[in-house]
Amino acid sequence: MLEKLFKLKAHNTTVKTELIAGFTTFLTMAYIIFVNPSMLAAAGMDQGAVFVATCVAAAIGCLVMGLWANYPVALAPGMGLNAFFSFTVVGQMGYSWQVALGAVFLSGICFFLLSIFRIREWIIHSIPLSLRGGIGAGIGLFLGFIALKNAGIVVDNPATLVTIGNMGSWGAIMACLGFVIIAALYYRQVTGSVMIGILAVTVLSIAAGEVQLNGIVSAPPSLAPTFAQLDLEGALQIGLISIVFSFLFVDLFDTSGTLIAVAQKGNLLDRDGRFPRLGRALMADSTATMAGSFMGTSTTTSYIESGAGIAAGGRTGLTAVVVGLLFLGSLFLSPLAGAIPAYATAPALFFVSVLMTHSLVRIDWDDITEAAPVVIAAVTMPLTFSITTGIALGFISYTAIKALTGKFDQLNSALIVLSVLFVVKMAFYG
Repeated sequence: MLEKLFKLKAHNTTVKTELIAGFTTFLTMAYIIFVNPSMLAAAGMDQGAVFVATCVAAAIGCLVMGLWANYPVALAPGMGLNAFFSFTVVGQMGYSWQVALGAVFLSGICFFLLSIFRIREWIIHSIPLSLRGGIGAGIGLFLGFIALKNAGIVVDNPATLVTIGNMGSWGAIMACLGFVIIAALYYRQVTGSVMIGILAVTVLSIAAGEVQLNGIVSAPPSLAPTFAQLDLEGALQIGLISIVFSFLFVDLFDTSGTLIAVAQKGNLLDRDGRFPRLGRALMADSTATMAGSFMGTSTTTSYIESGAGIAAGGRTGLTAVVVGLLFLGSLFLSPLAGAIPAYATAPALFFVSVLMTHSLVRIDWDDITEAAPVVIAAVTMPLTFSITTGIALGFISYTAIKALTGKFDQLNSALIVLSVLFVVKMAFYG
């Protein structure tokens, strides 16, 4: 049955190899079951329900990817997108989390349609590589800022807006220790380095009496507080169009970049260098996003951590199926997830920030028409606490600078239209 489903022999792999690869991938990305509930709790959502939604959405995405697309790519609610959900759409813009879930659902539908009608390639090719790198780095800096805030390392100040917090506090010390542990283990290529760092800080905090642990295993919490609570009518407001676009835009490039990267690493491309069954892989992502929003979590996306499983030999969808089953098994770890403090997940956020800012190395810093929009997009995201604002200013500045310097050949219709729409949105809707 497994041979028929996954064509193991054709991919030069075995059941044992795929099982090991699946377990490896899960260990590298399991931190999301601890981080995502705490992130969305900041939006007022029930942490226990989000924990269940996170595990189930990840399981659905992995199972669809594995059984239908037959790729060793795992999915889960995405980092950056969950921060955008909580701190920008809900926290800064004032929408309810129900409306935000509706926007996530609509972005999933849009992604699904783009995959069916093959518009994805046109959109991706229309956005300059430098601007994509700037947006990715900006999201990374945004996560880093949130991490420092959650750890109490950066606090507000009426005179300077922000300043350094009490570095002698338990939370700040543990956050610094957690980051050092994660970075060192990652350098030594230890599988699950991020999760080990989170658990190490949590265990030390429990031993010091800073955190209370009421068991490790229990029945899953109720999903009722977030299940089917999305507000589609509210999400259809004209002011939310840019929010839906931001969810869609980030997920589109995140997923496409991840799929291309892992396909190259695992030699999964065909003879022409193309990604077979790409449509199915993208539809697995969009399906998981729609299902996740219905249950109560932010956008679900493909994880670059899948590369760890591919490095361990994973070549088929059986790897993704194993990851999905392990996420379902994690449903019984809710007491442990609930005991993990914000300063224990802060190092994970900051580490992801480090990885995401790596995209800046691809920028042509000698060309100011390329570098300036990148810096504008990257810097304004954390400083305005808004991914949408960073994307908008990046597009607008790129188009304006290229036009004023006479480089019209580097502009296209998609860039111009999106820039005009962003100008109208910021002028009339803030």
